[in-house]
Amino acid sequence: MRYLVLFTTLFLATFSTAQQKNAKPAASTSAAHSTANLPSEDVVNAFMHQTFGYDPQLTWKIVSIKPSQAEGLAEVNVQISGPQGQGAQKFYVSEDGKHAIVGEILPFGSQPFERARLELEKKATGPTKGPAKAPVTIVEFSDLQCPHCKEANPTIEKLLNEDPNIHFVYQNFPLPSHNWAEKAAAYDDCVAKASPDAFWKFVDSVYETQEQITADNADQKLTELADKSGVKGSDIAACAALPETQSRVQASVNLGQSLDVTGTPTLFINGRPVGVNANNYDALKQLVDFAAKEK
Repeated sequence: MRYLVLFTTLFLATFSTAQQKNAKPAASTSAAHSTANLPSEDVVNAFMHQTFGYDPQLTWKIVSIKPSQAEGLAEVNVQISGPQGQGAQKFYVSEDGKHAIVGEILPFGSQPFERARLELEKKATGPTKGPAKAPVTIVEFSDLQCPHCKEANPTIEKLLNEDPNIHFVYQNFPLPSHNWAEKAAAYDDCVAKASPDAFWKFVDSVYETQEQITADNADQKLTELADKSGVKGSDIAACAALPETQSRVQASVNLGQSLDVTGTPTLFINGRPVGVNANNYDALKQLVDFAAKEK
């Protein structure tokens, strides 16, 4: 999103740097350490005002202020809006409240991705492809309204077609800035339950017609696409409206948030988080081959 580039660029002029992605605001989770030194909303708003108040077209909303998993840092999530759109931004505040850092906190140690791998092994329960006991598991967090997910889909398909020894898991992660993504996630959840084969056809068909779907016609279009995928669209529409379906979608979002997923598409290759696009097949293949050897 162009607006997020502006947002991040302004931060980079003042703080430590790291590449930012289009993010879904993190939900509040249990504290990793004491909340005593968290900055107040007043302080965060004052900071935002001093940083971005020069432009009256920019507005922001504090999404969460919580302890970071890295001790001694507070994690602040804000949603910022302007003429070019909206996006979420995460930054960290030092314990003394005098410094902020923009970027990602990476896991560290001799097996830095093991916690994520085990968490996904236990909780990633979305539709799958490939052998369950494959040496490499790839989990994708995706959003059917996300244009980048559509662009990356052929790269993922090529990877799976050329290496049948990958266990692939699809997880819903609808972004709040997309106005029909959550509904599409509910539909695909129900399609998967009705027919695993139809699920993959449904996902491809939504990507193919993505530009034709709007918040106003989403139910009609998604029902039609479900029919064409080989399941009864009216049954899928009814299922998508059920509270338990929405709970399953939210559980997938919660899983992603617990692993610091901040945008779509995000892949985890044996627990290692990586981005994917239409042009990084070779890099992904190297990561898959490396993960298979390490396993």
